[in-house]
Amino acid sequence: MTTITPTGWPHAPLPVDEVRRVTGPFGEASMLPAAAYTSPEVFAWERRHLFAGTWSCLGRLDEVFTEGVTQYARQVGTVPVLVTRDGDRIAAFANICRHRGHELLADGCSSSKRVAHCPYHSWTFKLDGSLRTAPRFPDLPADHGLIELPVEVWHGWIFVNASADAAPFPDYLGALAGFVAPYAPEQLKPAATRSYEVEANWKVIVENYQECYHCPHIHPELVPVAPPSTACYIADQPGAWVGGTQELAEGAETMSEDGRPGAPFLPDAERGKVFYAALFPNLLLSLHPDYVLTHHLKASSPHHTRVECAWYTLDGTIDASPIDFWHRINLQDWDACESVQRGLTSPHYRPGPFAPIEDSVHRWVALVGRAYGGMPPWDRPSDGS
Repeated sequence: MTTITPTGWPHAPLPVDEVRRVTGPFGEASMLPAAAYTSPEVFAWERRHLFAGTWSCLGRLDEVFTEGVTQYARQVGTVPVLVTRDGDRIAAFANICRHRGHELLADGCSSSKRVAHCPYHSWTFKLDGSLRTAPRFPDLPADHGLIELPVEVWHGWIFVNASADAAPFPDYLGALAGFVAPYAPEQLKPAATRSYEVEANWKVIVENYQECYHCPHIHPELVPVAPPSTACYIADQPGAWVGGTQELAEGAETMSEDGRPGAPFLPDAERGKVFYAALFPNLLLSLHPDYVLTHHLKASSPHHTRVECAWYTLDGTIDASPIDFWHRINLQDWDACESVQRGLTSPHYRPGPFAPIEDSVHRWVALVGRAYGGMPPWDRPSDGS
């Protein structure tokens, strides 16, 4: 296989002074400028550096590689990626033929073949990336195997670093690994899914996910089950993630319409509490006593994001109550996010301050702001913020 040389981490196409205001101390910093959410140039930079240049989630292993599937193609930021499965071995490659660069498999498509086939000149590659055939070449150019990319399967989710120059995955996860481990998501089975098309920038959705300042105002169903005042941001933890916990109300056993569990309790999950985390850039985790919920973000433009929600339980079944509960919460959030997106296009928008209970939002925005300014998301400033 062939490897590629790491690249640098250039600044985003935003004024330096506007980025600097974002990364200031909590209580002094302000939100990102409007261009961070609306500019095609900024979004193009994000696709290359925040999606292709970090560890992006492609989805669940058992949902990507259904029975018999050996190949799956996905555009990760600016890089077309091919993920292969050969028995228990998962590998990732640049989804380009080594002859003329034609894609081996179209974006979003899968295949059950034992070789990756280029439809242009019919070169074929084995599932390990090595070149198998090159028609009408008298001598097979064996050193022209597919370019291999870093890939990891973590608790059942596939992550790929499409630029091949991000930090090692354990360093990228940091302390998040310890918080997620008790829920053992890799042992859970898919129980339900919902998909949404949201007319908002992907960062607006994550920022909304990071705070409960809005909860009493737009989520009347949530407050009796999980009081906003119990939300607690987990500070000073290594890794490219932001998150925290929220305690359930007295008498509530999980987040559902009536607070009752919708599935068997997870054996080692903490009762009476929910853990939330946004793993940069595109996986939101909600870990509950009886189920794990994910929001998988697929950003297609500065103002559009597809959100795929999935519930996972011990036995692959779940009552309607948690699903209906979260569907209602999601729709309320999407309405708010879409309104924010419209507001960001106004010539009168100015970045606002962080409320005293928006420390988690501040950490997320500062993480993005530092990335805009040349510091990769897995790096931490000297003050640990």
